[in-house]
Amino acid sequence: MKVHNPIDLDVVRHARARRAKLSVDPVSGRVRLTLPPRAALKPALAWAEKHRPWIEAQCARLPQARPFVAGGTLPLEGVEVTIDWQEGRPRRIVREPDRLVCGGPAEGLGRRIALWLRREALRVLAVETAEFAARAGVSVTQVAVGDARGRWGSCSSSGAIRYSWRLVLMPTWVRRATVAHEVAHRVHMNHGAGFHALERSLAERDPAEVRAWLRANGAALHWVGRES
Repeated sequence: MKVHNPIDLDVVRHARARRAKLSVDPVSGRVRLTLPPRAALKPALAWAEKHRPWIEAQCARLPQARPFVAGGTLPLEGVEVTIDWQEGRPRRIVREPDRLVCGGPAEGLGRRIALWLRREALRVLAVETAEFAARAGVSVTQVAVGDARGRWGSCSSSGAIRYSWRLVLMPTWVRRATVAHEVAHRVHMNHGAGFHALERSLAERDPAEVRAWLRANGAALHWVGRES
């Protein structure tokens, strides 16, 4: 008889939940069991176990992890580039059309590439933010990058805009449209008609086309640089 290990999942109780629900987060790969506040846990876990084949099928469809290792690849501005590493080269990372040339000790290579990508993202996004802000006639007090899982950018009422560094992995037209979206929030801190009109005037592509690309490809970008 085949013996299964218990399913590794996160149990979340939600006030609006009316029944048990299973889901697999395409960004983190975690399995979530959502329950009503007073639902008994043991029967819910047994129910989840019955759905193990469905969970396994969903997990099999998750994006593959793409660690930063010698010979590995990653998307950069929508182009697949190869990590071309040799220990005897300088640690400095140099971007060429289809490769990242790097050296130094193998230990810490992934960290050095991740740091380079963050710096490159901040450099590019700061320039593009200033460009779109000038078009919109607004000021931006600060541009920063992070690694939020739930959003690609955010704009505060103070005028600071924070982006996911992973925007630098996207095709240029998707990244620039995201910048235009956040800059439009400097005028409209909502998603009303005025905001969408300004976004369309700033954007260089149809925002609906950008959203479609992000829905189809965004989750996989969170697996870039992940070990497993």
